[in-house]
Amino acid sequence: MTDDKITTVELGDGGPQVGVQGLGCMGMSEFYGDTDESSARETLETALAAGVTLFDTADIYGSGANETFLAPFVGAHRDEITLATKFAIERKDDDPHYRGVRNDPAYIRQAVEDSLRRLGTDVIDLYYMHRRDPAVPLAESVGAMAELVQQGKVKQLGLSEVTGAELREAHAVHPIAALQSEWSLFSRDIEHSAVPAAVELGVTVVPYSPLGRGFLTGAFTDAAKDLSKGDFRQFQPRFTGDNAKKNAALLEPVHTIAAAHGVSAAQVALAWVQQRAQMHGLTVVPIPGTRKSSRLLENVAATRLTLSDGELAQLEPIAGLVAGDRYPDMSSTSAARE
Repeated sequence: MTDDKITTVELGDGGPQVGVQGLGCMGMSEFYGDTDESSARETLETALAAGVTLFDTADIYGSGANETFLAPFVGAHRDEITLATKFAIERKDDDPHYRGVRNDPAYIRQAVEDSLRRLGTDVIDLYYMHRRDPAVPLAESVGAMAELVQQGKVKQLGLSEVTGAELREAHAVHPIAALQSEWSLFSRDIEHSAVPAAVELGVTVVPYSPLGRGFLTGAFTDAAKDLSKGDFRQFQPRFTGDNAKKNAALLEPVHTIAAAHGVSAAQVALAWVQQRAQMHGLTVVPIPGTRKSSRLLENVAATRLTLSDGELAQLEPIAGLVAGDRYPDMSSTSAARE
C-alpha cells in the first residue's frame, strides 16, 4: 500500500466527490461487542487521512448513541466529510428486541430533528430511509424527505433495502442520490432489480456489510466459539450451527486468490464488490465497518487490488451456495418484496 489517498467518485447525480470507500460506524457503538472509544476515534481520523470521506451512521445504532459519538468528529471536520445517517427503525426502551418500521411524515420530521441535535450539525449531507414500510405510500415518505431538502436540513436523499421498482417510484418524487443495501460475495439479492434501476437512474450504490459482517475475512467457523458476548452475529443465520461451517468452506477460493496476491481475504472480498459494480457500469462506495485503524488501512488498500477474469470466475458461484438468510427475519428487506 502507498501513502496516497484513495480515489474519489461522485455521490449521486451532481453530488459531492467522496472517497471510493466509506466507513460504516455502527460497530463503534453497538452490535459487535465492547468498544474501545479511543481506538474508535483514532480510526475515524485514520480514515479521513486515507481519503475516506463518507461516514455512515443511523439513529438506531446504540439508540442514538452512535450519532452522539460522532458529533465531536463531525464538528472538527464538518467541511471535509460527507455525513450520512438514517431513520425508520424504531426501538423501545422496555423491549430490547423490538424493531418497528415507521415511514410516516410526522415521524420523519421528528427523526431528522433528533439526528441533527445528536450529531451537532445543522445539515445532514445524505439522509436515508433505513427500511421501507409498505403500508405507507412511498410518495408520502419521500415527499416528506424532499421537504427537508427544501428546508435546508438535508442535502441529498437515500433509500436502503428497496427494490428496483421502489427506487424508480421514489426517484420520480425526488432525485435519490444513493441506495444502501447489502452486497457482497455472500449477498447478491440487489443484482436482481435494484442494481439495474440504479444504473438507469444514476444512483450511487452504497454496499453495506461488503465483508458479510466479517465472515468473508475468514475469521469465523463457529459463532458460539468465535463471537463475544453481546455480538448480534450469534443470532444471524449464516453464523449459526452447521451454516457457519458450510459457509466457511465456501471461502477456499477467496483464500487461494488472497495468497496469490499476498493480500487478505477481506481485501479480495472488497475488490470483488468494486469490480462487480464496474461490470454493471455502476458507481459504488462500499462502507465496511471497523473499529481499528489497522483494519481500516487494510480495507482501503483493497481499492488498489484488481482481480483477473479467471479469479472473478472462481468467486462467481459462492453466493448461490451460502447457507442461511441474511437476517432471522427477512420481511423488511428488499428480497422479501421482489
